[in-house]
Amino acid sequence: MDWPDVPRLLRWRMNRPHANLMTTAMKNVPTLDIRRYDTDCGAFVAEIGAAYREFGFCCISGHGIARELIDGSYDVFRRFFALPTDTKMKYHLAGAGGARGYTPFKVETAKDSRYADLKEFWHIGREIPRDSKFADVMPPNLWPAEVPQFRQYGYGLYQALDQLGTRVLRALALHLGEAENFFEDKTDVGNSILRPIHYPPITEENIPNVRAGAHEDINFITLLVGASAEGLEVLTREGKWLPITTEGDAIVVNIGDMLQRLSNHVFPSTTHRVVNPKNENARKPRYSVPFFLHPNPDVVLDPLDSCVTPDNPRRYDSSITSHEYLLQRLREIKLI
Repeated sequence: MDWPDVPRLLRWRMNRPHANLMTTAMKNVPTLDIRRYDTDCGAFVAEIGAAYREFGFCCISGHGIARELIDGSYDVFRRFFALPTDTKMKYHLAGAGGARGYTPFKVETAKDSRYADLKEFWHIGREIPRDSKFADVMPPNLWPAEVPQFRQYGYGLYQALDQLGTRVLRALALHLGEAENFFEDKTDVGNSILRPIHYPPITEENIPNVRAGAHEDINFITLLVGASAEGLEVLTREGKWLPITTEGDAIVVNIGDMLQRLSNHVFPSTTHRVVNPKNENARKPRYSVPFFLHPNPDVVLDPLDSCVTPDNPRRYDSSITSHEYLLQRLREIKLI
């Protein structure tokens, strides 16, 4: 297939009155096999674009990330969170906004929420040369000496999800009418974060907190590995909370606020939360590993001309870089 044919195929697919995706989208967030990007590009791009326009969420299968890497990563993360609090606190950098290392229980608070989230987490960032122009805003990683292979598995999963995110962004670029590689020089030194999260067992009755309060993500896209445990819910356009769980190798991928802004809201950043289970699973720990794919710190988040139309006029008049935007949002969620 020649790339110039893609927009024509997109128009054809999007205008089909009985497209299978639209029937599915009315019921749940679809799961799409990313291998179809290479075998049926126009149809795949149209379907993933429609999913994000509707939900801001999609599940991606066929990504090729090894199960051994995912399982090994979860194992080292569980072992870290099982360490004594005093040991974990050795890796908490006070005043650093949780950019790297450990952030303890009940610190992060969803914007406008009265209560802190019921979670603790660790941040792994991109490893860059210390003479990089971004070194002042992208500090070196910390690695817990108490957990062998933490770095091997943690950064291995970081790199795998970074590569998968690049593939997803290629499809989204084509859907917006941009070149396939449009995002690549905007994310190649992105301030992206892998965040292993531990939600401890809930032992009290009628607590006012949920495991993670209703919020939107800050970044370009988020890739969530291992969303098989109950709790993740997405707020639909109709104002209903829609549970999301995955099967097989599927990874949940959702739009963040930075891409919503850049796309002039063509791709919505959808509100989501992690609720407390209503059954015995509330008494069990929950683990989750999202990868927040960020643009390079100096990328300006002005709406793309291709996303500004008479039906969707420009929504932002002032410019802001991704790093400025990140700091603004970190203040709102009480990490800095």
